[in-house]
Amino acid sequence: MANKMVITCALTGAETTKAQAPALPVTPEELADAAAEACLAGASIVHLHARNNDGSPTADVKVFKAAIDLIRKKCDVVIEITTGGAVGMTPEERIAPVSLRPDMASLDCGTVNFGNDYIVNTLPIMRQFAAEMNKYNVRPTLECFDVSHVQSSHILIKEGLIKPPYHYGFVMNVPAALSLSVKTLSYMIDQMPPESFFTVMGIGRGHLPGICGAIASGGFIRVGFEDNIYYSKGRLAKSNAEFVERAVRISHEAGLEIAKPSDVRQLFKIN
Repeated sequence: MANKMVITCALTGAETTKAQAPALPVTPEELADAAAEACLAGASIVHLHARNNDGSPTADVKVFKAAIDLIRKKCDVVIEITTGGAVGMTPEERIAPVSLRPDMASLDCGTVNFGNDYIVNTLPIMRQFAAEMNKYNVRPTLECFDVSHVQSSHILIKEGLIKPPYHYGFVMNVPAALSLSVKTLSYMIDQMPPESFFTVMGIGRGHLPGICGAIASGGFIRVGFEDNIYYSKGRLAKSNAEFVERAVRISHEAGLEIAKPSDVRQLFKIN
């Protein structure tokens, strides 16, 4: 994977609404179309949340299955589902879609503030989620919103619940969580164990700095409506694919090739 950039596209998230971003994909059909467009643009992974018909977030296995099945019919992209879910969901709700055997799933490595809200991830919950991912042969992305989360992941690794290679997702610039800067990103990277890879997720205004930080530090990139709805100041993005196209262009300017889904499966040992 030397000299190759892995781009993840987070299609919709749990918080953004169509009122805020009219191009936001919500239905399984819209998610599948957005995934195919993002894959064609250069994304090798799509990060998937599901929504109810009214646009509210859901962990309903049937809704996730509908989206996953449609995505798999349209393209060969690596599918990573959320187990972070949304504020108010129980751990049992959040982990349930892992039974669908997606390629990957996020595993939040600690409790995090989302502005005035929060999502709880205790060590017992983290162990439960890791065990379920092992049961269904799903590769975890260790999502870390703070330095302590990276250090907490070491406990799961020491207990044999997570096997290498490790993939970290550094979620940075969330209000009330860790900010994005050269120093904070560098310190997060320093806490990773050997055999680790990482993706930088710059939220909101951290979107473009996150892309540049990932390239400068040898990491991977995540873009998409979950992380940011504006392509530039005051201008809403037209699609998820538009974000991917820019990430591809910047990566090419840095002399990097764009990884394909087959590269990701080989890198993370996804069967």
